[in-house]
Amino acid sequence: MAVGVLRVQLKLYGVQTLKEKRSLLEPLLLKARREFNVSAAELELVDEPQAALIGFAHLSNHGGFSDQVLMGLLKALEGERAFFVEDWELEVL
Repeated sequence: MAVGVLRVQLKLYGVQTLKEKRSLLEPLLLKARREFNVSAAELELVDEPQAALIGFAHLSNHGGFSDQVLMGLLKALEGERAFFVEDWELEVL
């Protein structure tokens, strides 16, 4: 059994309040859960309106599949225009 963990640091464009941040992140997390079958949550930078650290986890029988799913998710995130992916880290255990 393999567990893949992806941490993504985002810079949010045009966000001034925490309410605006939540309205941007909640649909993003729901979409990731639905389309990529991952667990997703905001990990850090909770009180900063213009930044977010998001964590995604994927469980599989094969580490290569978890890696593939999470890299696909990362590519989808990099294609978004509402934010910029500043940094990311992928680990498959």
